[in-house]
Amino acid sequence: MSDELPDYYFRIRDNGALVFRIESGNRQRRIEMDQIAAVNIRSGDVKPQGDRTLDATDMAAIHDWMAQRKSSLAAREIDDIHRTVEHLNLTAQWAQSRASGDQLDAVTDDLLLAMHDLRTVLVRKKAERLTKE
Repeated sequence: MSDELPDYYFRIRDNGALVFRIESGNRQRRIEMDQIAAVNIRSGDVKPQGDRTLDATDMAAIHDWMAQRKSSLAAREIDDIHRTVEHLNLTAQWAQSRASGDQLDAVTDDLLLAMHDLRTVLVRKKAERLTKE
């Protein structure tokens, strides 16, 4: 742990975070976390806690965090899709080489419906993109 603490801490939660200001300059050298706001990443709402007013420094830190968080979530989402493609390949190999008849019976209908749904969506979206061009 470094000697320098950040000025703000963001406790991540669904759709955003709770924002705390970090204070460590007291005599007992205790770290105090004062909740100053709640952030909704989807709507962009920043709600000050209680009757608190957020200054420009607070808002800049919050907006910087929101931009970094959105970027991180977007990168994670595309990585999950690449992993899904990999899992589909591994599933095909498993079905072809190792799966028993009972195992295939347990998953075939669910896999076929999910793949049909995905294929339908992908074909429709590709057709929409091609007609726009």
